[in-house]
Amino acid sequence: METLSYEIEINASPQKVWNVLWDSDSYTEWTQFFGSGSKMKSDWKVGGKTYFLNGEGEGMVSTIDSIDEPNQIIFKHLGMVDKEGNEDTQSKEVMEWSGSFEKYILVDLGGKTKLHAEVQTEKDWEAHMNTGFSKGLEVVKNLAENK
Repeated sequence: METLSYEIEINASPQKVWNVLWDSDSYTEWTQFFGSGSKMKSDWKVGGKTYFLNGEGEGMVSTIDSIDEPNQIIFKHLGMVDKEGNEDTQSKEVMEWSGSFEKYILVDLGGKTKLHAEVQTEKDWEAHMNTGFSKGLEVVKNLAENK
């Protein structure tokens, strides 16, 4: 498991950046580089359920480990979800990465925000994550500064 980090400075308040990250329309826009039609469904509760899904409805089931809007949120990935909505949190493949974290930390720089994203991933997914985050965070910046 590797920890990858990404950072971008955005000329907008932390709340505005937070809203762009997690609003359903803008979420789909900035996460398109991870997969077309990406969406997130969450109950926004620590220990609750959050789903990161592709356009076909398959993806990951996670939980919120901690949340402090608009300063930080930490997701803990638990397993996979198939197109039918069945969750796999126990298979050998899932157990190899279950418990990995994805963190978003927003730092108020007085009129600007430093957005720091961190993800734990398998080596095989490093290039995909690098592309997704580098392109995606540019979209977050553009949306937060121009909306």
